[in-house]
Amino acid sequence: MAVTGPSSPQPLVVCTEVTRRYDSDGGPFTPDGRTVTALDSVSLDVAGGEVVGVAGPSGSGKSTLLHLLAGLDTPTTGEIAVCGTTVGALSRRRRTAFRRENVGMVFQRFHLLPALTARENVALPLVQAGVARSDRRSRASELLDAVGLDDRASHYPSALSGGEQQRVAIARALAADPAVVIADEPTGELDRETGERVLDLLTDVSDGRAIIVASHDEYTLDRTDRVVRLRDGIRQ
Repeated sequence: MAVTGPSSPQPLVVCTEVTRRYDSDGGPFTPDGRTVTALDSVSLDVAGGEVVGVAGPSGSGKSTLLHLLAGLDTPTTGEIAVCGTTVGALSRRRRTAFRRENVGMVFQRFHLLPALTARENVALPLVQAGVARSDRRSRASELLDAVGLDDRASHYPSALSGGEQQRVAIARALAADPAVVIADEPTGELDRETGERVLDLLTDVSDGRAIIVASHDEYTLDRTDRVVRLRDGIRQ
């Protein structure tokens, strides 16, 4: 597997007039049984090799959009296509399998498993994909080397700094060689210098991949190719 994905002149992510509504049984907070529109007719395209920022205040719909793009949720109306597949048309089981193969996720708080080493955390998506143990180890080592942590492969998350943990999380997101990487506030828990290194890494791996970065930090957003801004679920 390559560290960078194949180049693609076509959009890898196409979001067309997507609306997501929740009722009082589905969250987020919906007093008196009201229906809340978390996203309202949002459209966007992201091409391979492009780094796109998603900005907006708390409650603007950023997290809802990321969840929809990753196939963790489905639109009320509208359509999302990732790598040419309409994600909402898949069953939950097929969406999970599709996400594991095509979408890498990076979270603000890393979400590393504390009982696994850095190498084992990176290899975890490959375990789920049924990749042979020797190949998993080789791929994980390759990725840790790519993010500058080859000498930390046997360390547990508790022995790693926040920046190191986030680099492990990025390596894990790349393990299955996904076409799309979605990062939710990837520098939110880091100091500026460490955050810059993480942003450099995301930019370095963008060749051929669609990278989507949600952030409230304007410095982070300035590092992207363009920014999609949301307010009250509406694209500005």
